[in-house]
Order: sequence, then C-alpha cells, then structure tokens
Amino acid sequence: MRNQEELKVKTIIAMSLALAASFAWAHSGGTNAQGCHNETKTGSYHCH
Repeated sequence: MRNQEELKVKTIIAMSLALAASFAWAHSGGTNAQGCHNETKTGSYHCH
C-alpha cells in the first residue's frame, strides 16, 4: 500500500514539473509564418 501512495506522489510531482516547464517556455507574443516576432521591450526581431 505504501508503494502505491509513493508512486502517486512521485507521478503528481513529475506531472507538475512538466507542466511548470511548459509555462516557463511559453510567452504571449504572436509569431509570423516563420516563427519570428518583434520584441517590443528591446526592439529586436527574433525567431523560435
């Protein structure tokens, strides 16, 4: 029984970390057909 609870906790932690990483890499700026956009803060243009 203890092993099942431990597995559940580890699974929840792993899923939470994976979800947090996806939010960290995302940003609200739209991209064009080439996957690029203007950075309004710096005035630069970059691609992903």
